[in-house]
Amino acid sequence: MSDTDSSNNNAPPLLGRLLFAGGLAILAVRNLTNLDGRIAYADAKGVPFADQLVPVSSGLLLGGSLGISLWKLPKLSASSIAAFFIGVTPTIHNFWAVDEEDRGDELTSFLQNLTLLGAVIAFYKRASQN
Repeated sequence: MSDTDSSNNNAPPLLGRLLFAGGLAILAVRNLTNLDGRIAYADAKGVPFADQLVPVSSGLLLGGSLGISLWKLPKLSASSIAAFFIGVTPTIHNFWAVDEEDRGDELTSFLQNLTLLGAVIAFYKRASQN
């Protein structure tokens, strides 16, 4: 663990961290409290090992969001959130592979996830600064 990971000297503003991480934590808890539904949806999208990957990825999102909000192990936390979005976004929100009726909703979700991935990259970069 580096000094940056354990120091709050370089932490982004608390309000920004809480808004970002709080929203992601709520999404993760919603996933974890509706595992059967989330697993069924991932299965329908062709995700292999959905029964294992859905809880693991939701756990990454929850753990990462808690770490960002508290600014504890921020590089690891940001990496956990990034792993969630990198894995989930193209497989679950594959707007290019759905019918015209669902394309708009999937494109919106894809772009929202891409935006959140951009934010988490900014948090990672902030955590990497000395």
